[in-house]
Amino acid sequence: MLDNIKIRLQYLLPKQGITHLAGWFANKKAGWLTQLAIKTFARIYKVDMNEAKPSEFSAYSTFNEFFIRPLKDDIRPVVSNEHQLALPADGTISQLGNIRTYQILQAKGHHYTLEALLAGNHQLAEIFRDGQFVTTYLSPKDYHRVHMPCDGLLKEMIYVPGDLFSVNPLTAANVPNLFARNERVLCLFETQFGPMIQILVGATIVGSIEMAWCGTVTPPREGIIKRWTYPEAATTGAISFKKGEEMGRFKLGSTVINLFAPNQIQLAGHLSSGSTTRMGELLAQAIILEEPTDNIS
Repeated sequence: MLDNIKIRLQYLLPKQGITHLAGWFANKKAGWLTQLAIKTFARIYKVDMNEAKPSEFSAYSTFNEFFIRPLKDDIRPVVSNEHQLALPADGTISQLGNIRTYQILQAKGHHYTLEALLAGNHQLAEIFRDGQFVTTYLSPKDYHRVHMPCDGLLKEMIYVPGDLFSVNPLTAANVPNLFARNERVLCLFETQFGPMIQILVGATIVGSIEMAWCGTVTPPREGIIKRWTYPEAATTGAISFKKGEEMGRFKLGSTVINLFAPNQIQLAGHLSSGSTTRMGELLAQAIILEEPTDNIS
């Protein structure tokens, strides 16, 4: 009964207004009130401040500063083998696996399509048809910066307006097409493992989504799709990242979705729905095809 009420409220509450108000407060320097909000939040969600840099609550003058707190140096070592991809964020695996033609698993009994997730871009959807996906949920207690799974050259960024449903496991299991209907930022990268898309999905109370190369992408929320393209490698204005580098952040928690083209990577066997993730640990291995050898008679 309680779960049903929570889901109904997701449809009824003014999510845009709540998110705007939360973002406004989170940016305010309200002295003791900000400190109270930070300490209360940390206690309720059991935030591990021993990993944060700095680790003292008093070092953060706004709630947003606390929420996007950096980690201490070298606390998240990144897998170093050139054929390995790293997990992009701290959180929990919601779902992962093969994209069945164009279908992506959201939760038991719920699928959504590549084309819907990619805002109707059929050409992009075709690239990732029968590929692999990973959906990582960042809970309120988690570190909220998002990093690169591998070296990549940024080719395109697309902002897609949408709803602001919560993205917690309860909502994912009950709201159809959740990730294809929520606000999101799509980032297409060229990598040694083929094309990769990393998607930052908005949600209720996510005050903003920021990218390392351009700052805040949302808000404002103008209700229109926006698209940016970027130069080729070794040309003026080209944007590239190394594996493990920060590429974006959430001001309040949400979800990251990674898409990989078919026959490029094999997801790590120890990962499954519900697995805890730590940025930098093993996400996948490259599929290495052996070179054919000539038969010598």
